Amino acid sequence: MNKKRIVVKVGTSTLTHDNGKLNFQRIDKLVQVLSDLRNMGNDVILVTSGAVGVGLSKIKIKSEERTMREKQAAAAIGMCELMFLYEKLFIQYGNNTAQILLTKDITDNKVGKENVINTINTLLEWGVIPVINENDSVAFEEIEFGDNDTLSALVSVLASADLLILMTDIDGLYDKNPRENPDAKLISKVSEITETLKENAGGAGTRRGTGGMITKLLAAEIAMENNIDMYIVNGENPDNIYSAVKGEMVGTLFTTK
Repeated sequence: MNKKRIVVKVGTSTLTHDNGKLNFQRIDKLVQVLSDLRNMGNDVILVTSGAVGVGLSKIKIKSEERTMREKQAAAAIGMCELMFLYEKLFIQYGNNTAQILLTKDITDNKVGKENVINTINTLLEWGVIPVINENDSVAFEEIEFGDNDTLSALVSVLASADLLILMTDIDGLYDKNPRENPDAKLISKVSEITETLKENAGGAGTRRGTGGMITKLLAAEIAMENNIDMYIVNGENPDNIYSAVKGEMVGTLFTTK
C-alpha cells in the first residue's frame, strides 16, 4: 500500500446509537483502523460530526427544535466529550491527536487559509492525527459550513489529500432512495455529478444527522474538481476504510481518473 494522505469524515449517525448516546464499540473500532493506517505510514485526518447531538444527550435535552444558541452551547459540551474520548482511544493505539475547529470565514480568508494549511501540515509531519470539526459554538447561519460533508471536502483540498472517505448510515449512493424503494440499486462508481443524481438525492439520512446525500454529492464535486477520489461507505463497519484505501469496490467511488 503506497503512502497516502487520507481524510475520513464520520457522521453523527455513525458515532451514536439511535437514542443519541455514544456508540463506544464503533468509535473504538474507528480509532483502531485510523491508528493502523497511521502506523502503516499514511497521513490521517479525522473530520468529526456529533458535537451538538452528544452535548444535548449528555445534559439530557431532546434535540428536536433546539434554538441556534442552544445548539451552540450543546456543541461546546459535546466537543469536550468527543475529544476526551478520541484522545483516550488514540493514545491507547499509540497515536497523538490535535483539535482544530474551523468556520467558513477562516477558510475563505487568504491568511486564515494559509494558517490552517500550515497547522495541518505541521501536525502531519509530527505524526499527529488532526481531529477537525466546524466551530459550532461560534458559527452562525451566514458563515457556517452547514454540514461536515462540505467541511471534509474543503479540508481535503487544504490538506492536498489523496483520498476522502465519508462514513454514513447507508451503503453508498443509490439510483433512488433505498428507504422508500426496495428495488433501489447501489451505484458503485461515479465519474460525473449530474443534475439527475442531485435530483434523486434526498434530505437528511437520520434525525440525528444534519446532512444527507445531496451534501455528499456537493462534497464529491469539490473533491473531484481537485482530483481527489472520494468514497461513500457504510459507517457501521469501519473496516470499509481499509477497502477504500486499497481502491477496492466498496460503497460508491467518485473519481475522474
